[in-house]
Amino acid sequence: MAKGYPGFPRSGGNMNNMMKQIEKLQKQMEDMQENLKNEEISASSGGGAVSAVVNGNKELVSISIDKEVVDPDDVEMLEDLIVAAVNEALKAAEQKMSSQMSKFTGGLNIPGL
Repeated sequence: MAKGYPGFPRSGGNMNNMMKQIEKLQKQMEDMQENLKNEEISASSGGGAVSAVVNGNKELVSISIDKEVVDPDDVEMLEDLIVAAVNEALKAAEQKMSSQMSKFTGGLNIPGL
């Protein structure tokens, strides 16, 4: 009588191949995530008056502000431009990561990835 679980074929070789493919895919995903961590994504607001750069970890790396938009009497506008530039850069970083991940997941929405 064949050992194993009812309804499952006894082809251990196929399972080993599948596990090797999964390990290879996992390594590729880890490499891609590491590369994205080092990549910088920038965005600007106010027609380029404020620029923000974030990395793949969604950390703010740098910010630049055109001197012409620095008005001591209108600090709120400058604050709004900074927030908009940073948020846009973060959104672009998220989209880039999602785009790269979808190459591995085939467009499936897998929680945690």
